[in-house]
Amino acid sequence: MTATLDHGAAAFETHRRALTRLAYRMLGLRAEAEDVVQDAYLRWHATDRTEIKDSYRYLATVVTRLCLDRMKSARARRESYVGQWLPEPVVDELAENEHAGELAHDISVALMLLLERLSPLERASFLLHDVFGLDYTEIARALDRNEAACRQLAARARIHIEAGRPRFTASREEGLRLAAAFQAATSAGDMQALAELLAQDAVLYSDGGGKRTAALNPIRGADRILRFLEGIARKNPALAAITARPAVVNGSPGFVMRESDGSIDTMAIEHRDGRIVAIYLTRNPDKLQHVRF
Repeated sequence: MTATLDHGAAAFETHRRALTRLAYRMLGLRAEAEDVVQDAYLRWHATDRTEIKDSYRYLATVVTRLCLDRMKSARARRESYVGQWLPEPVVDELAENEHAGELAHDISVALMLLLERLSPLERASFLLHDVFGLDYTEIARALDRNEAACRQLAARARIHIEAGRPRFTASREEGLRLAAAFQAATSAGDMQALAELLAQDAVLYSDGGGKRTAALNPIRGADRILRFLEGIARKNPALAAITARPAVVNGSPGFVMRESDGSIDTMAIEHRDGRIVAIYLTRNPDKLQHVRF
């Protein structure tokens, strides 16, 4: 019996990382993703595994169903969320991965926000097929729909995703350079240097969750972003004491920042043609409990 349990645990652990990635892409919250995977682990041990031919596909189906259940209540929470919602940041996970560029695209904040616009079933169909490689027979079983319906769900999702994805390849090295220059300029309060870094159509997203100060809506345009940053610096001189360390945040260059009171923030940037086009600032403490400075 013990040997069977040990074998079952070992089989599950080989898939835990992939399952957590799936759950994170479904939910946008790392802590909830880990809870879902743990629930799947418990169900795995309570299941007769002698008839399971492919453990990964079986577990992906279980995780998807658990995520769909959670997404029903998550939708209600999103509707009452204070200000801009951003996914819970994944920090430094891809820094040393040789496939970092490919994986970064799959968990970028921009993609996570695009996924948020999909219905739960569209999101599941797209992720299971296009990202995790399940066929439509398996997806139909997971979603309790027929194959044709799942194909349509994935196709609709794909149209939305492709329409919102950037049509360029961003240089990782250029991103690191821009992030470092942004941090240096903000630390020095050099608005002219910041102006030279921002694209005219840049957007700043900040998520305080109603628990910390943040803009309630995205700030669009370089001029508005500069005025916003300048106003924050003027009203909060203590921010000059912020310390920052370079970090990979959702696969993008950015920072983990610590304020004088010990509070943690994360920032990630996206860039195009040598300019920053998006800034994602997460300040909601509920989403930063796992982040270490």
